[in-house]
Amino acid sequence: MPSLKSIRRRITSVKSTQKITRAMKMVAAARLNRAQLRIKALRAYADKTAAVMRSVSSRAGGDEGGHPLLARRDVKRVLLVVMTSDRGLAGAFNSSIQRAADRRLAEFAEEGVAVTLATVGRKGRDYLKRRGLEAKHDWSGHGEPTPERAQEIARTLSREFTEGHVDSVVVLFNEFKSAMTQRVTFMPLLPIESGDDAAAGQGSGNASEPIYEPSRDALLDRLLPMYVEVSVLRALYDSSASEHGARMTAMDNATNNAKKMIASLTLEYNRARQAAITKELMEIIGGAEAIKD
Repeated sequence: MPSLKSIRRRITSVKSTQKITRAMKMVAAARLNRAQLRIKALRAYADKTAAVMRSVSSRAGGDEGGHPLLARRDVKRVLLVVMTSDRGLAGAFNSSIQRAADRRLAEFAEEGVAVTLATVGRKGRDYLKRRGLEAKHDWSGHGEPTPERAQEIARTLSREFTEGHVDSVVVLFNEFKSAMTQRVTFMPLLPIESGDDAAAGQGSGNASEPIYEPSRDALLDRLLPMYVEVSVLRALYDSSASEHGARMTAMDNATNNAKKMIASLTLEYNRARQAAITKELMEIIGGAEAIKD
């Protein structure tokens, strides 16, 4: 049986850990609240931007002569963007992304598709390095996502696509559903879905052609890059909120487990103390009986 001193030391250690996990839970909850507000504010704007983009691009087409971001090619090279966090202690947040990335890389290998990697977050970058894979682009250690960071990432991804280095860009991230639920999502980013299929399904009918000012091409030149930036920003916000939600849940579980461990150790300590007292009493009684004899 462990000594009373070692049990007291373990209880003190677990209590210290419990204080840390409780504080981390509170910090994650505060950050999650801000992240949820960001997502709520962005989603309406992102949805409207997508609707306008599809309406305009459906009349531009994705063939030769269309906008470069709409160009469709045989997919032989793919740029896979893996979004993780810079820090751990977030439950299965990072490991779920890593497993999904492994599965998708295996699928691309079976299809004979060459994969170029880009990472957002240290955990994804370090995981790929351990597997002997190097990311061509890395955006790690920047803290909370910002529109400026999304713009930088979007421009780099768009340049890789328009210059013909890759035929498709796919973003892998955790989509935020709730503090308890995050869903691993593969988002095809480039080429942009032009909305041609939806327009074809509705039929042209007698709908009049909109008048564009200054021109449809000029509008696409501004609208399509904006759509890519907004899509990247939305993925960053979703990933950030998912990280905070996963960390809050993980720290809550850790705090509860620490509470149970403290109760168990306290019970063990009381039993050990009772056994020690009983032993001392037996020794005293034995000594007294020896003196009488």
